[in-house]
Amino acid sequence: MLNVRVGTELESRLDLLAKETGRTKTYYVKEALERYMQNAEDIYLAESRLEDIKMGKSETYTLKQARELLNASTD
Repeated sequence: MLNVRVGTELESRLDLLAKETGRTKTYYVKEALERYMQNAEDIYLAESRLEDIKMGKSETYTLKQARELLNASTD
C-alpha cells in the first residue's frame, strides 16, 4: 500500500480525466508510475553500462563486428 499526496492542480486534472474516461484516479497514477519506472530503469541500466565501458569492464563492438558475430551464431 502506498499513499501519495499531490498538489491541487494535479488532483483536479486527475479528477477531470477520471470523470471523462470512467476510470479511477488510482488507475492513472499506477499507469504513470509504471511508465516512469520503466524509463528510470532503462536510464539507470544505460548509465551503468556506459560506466562499465568507460572503466574497461565491458567490451564494445562495431556494427560490422556485431553482424559478423550474429551471422556466425546462426550458421
